[in-house]
Parts: sequence; structure tokens; C-alpha cells
Amino acid sequence: QVQLVQSGGGLVQTGGSLRLSCAGSGRTFATAIMAWFRQAPGKEREFVAAVVPWKDLIDYADSVKGRFTISKDNSLNTLYLQMNSLKPEDTAVYYCAAPGGGNHRLVTTYAYWGQGTQVTVSS
Repeated sequence: QVQLVQSGGGLVQTGGSLRLSCAGSGRTFATAIMAWFRQAPGKEREFVAAVVPWKDLIDYADSVKGRFTISKDNSLNTLYLQMNSLKPEDTAVYYCAAPGGGNHRLVTTYAYWGQGTQVTVSS
């Protein structure tokens, strides 16, 4: 049974930064797709960023390109999301997800999810 435990998040003003962490157990992160999604109130869960190891691919949603950075520490089985230049539009509950196969931008690709962490950006 894979468990993903998230930490980080919180309240920050526009232009500020936050770092999210996602620690996994039960699987090796080195070969698995790992991703971040987010869900704002009343909206569907949307793709934010993903790492696809066998393609040496890092992919970002257009809305976060140039501002967010996804990274992974395989020795610690931990996924990170560094969020800079935050905007009120980034306010949402953020979720990490693993493992994945197929289209890494689709929610249905992923079998395991973190508990979610709130990110709130004041205007």
C-alpha cells in the first residue's frame, strides 16, 4: 500500500513563495511518474506539473510555467513543488499523485494521492 504524506502550504501574499513536499512510502520514486494537481472551490482537479522519468520529461501547465518548479529527491522518496511569484489564481488545495502511466496530465492516470494541502494567496 502506497502512502503519500504532504506538508507545506499556507497563506502568503501575492508575489510570495511556498514550497510543498510529498513524502512517499511503499514504492521507489526513481522510476515512477510523480505529479502535482490542484483543485479550487467549485472547480475540477487540474494538472500542475509532472516528472516522467523514462522520458526525462518535466511538464508544466501553462498557467504555472516560469513560476513553479517540480523536483524529486529519490533517496528520500520525496517530491517537491517550489512555487514562486504566487498569484491569487493559484489559491487551491494542492495534491501530489503517484504512480502514473499513459497521459500524465489526466487525473485518471494516477492510483495514489496525498491528503491535500491548502495554498491561499492574498490579493
